[in-house]
Amino acid sequence: MPRKYSFYVYILANSTYTVFYTGVTNDLDKRIWQHKRKESKFTSKYNCDILLYYEHFTYIQNAIAREKQLKKWKREWKIQLIKTMNPEMIDLAKDWYKDAL
Repeated sequence: MPRKYSFYVYILANSTYTVFYTGVTNDLDKRIWQHKRKESKFTSKYNCDILLYYEHFTYIQNAIAREKQLKKWKREWKIQLIKTMNPEMIDLAKDWYKDAL
C-alpha cells in the first residue's frame, strides 16, 4: 500500500484573471512563495501569482490525475470550480507572506 502524504493541486491567476495556471505540489506554501517571487518561468512570464483555488490529496497519483483533468477544462468550468471555494476570487495567500515580500 502506498504511503500517505500531502499533495495539492492549485490554480493561480494573473491580476486581470486573463491567464490561469494549474499546478501540483507537495508543499503548497513553498510553491506559492516561489510563484510570488517569480521563480517559475510560466507564472513569471504571465504574472500568475494570485492563488485562487487548491485541493488537498493524500496520494500523488490522484493529485496528478486531477491536475491533468483541470488542465483540460474550459475556462468557464475552472471559474465555476474556483467560486465554490473562493466566490470573490481573491488571493487566498494574500496574508501568507506579509513580512517577507
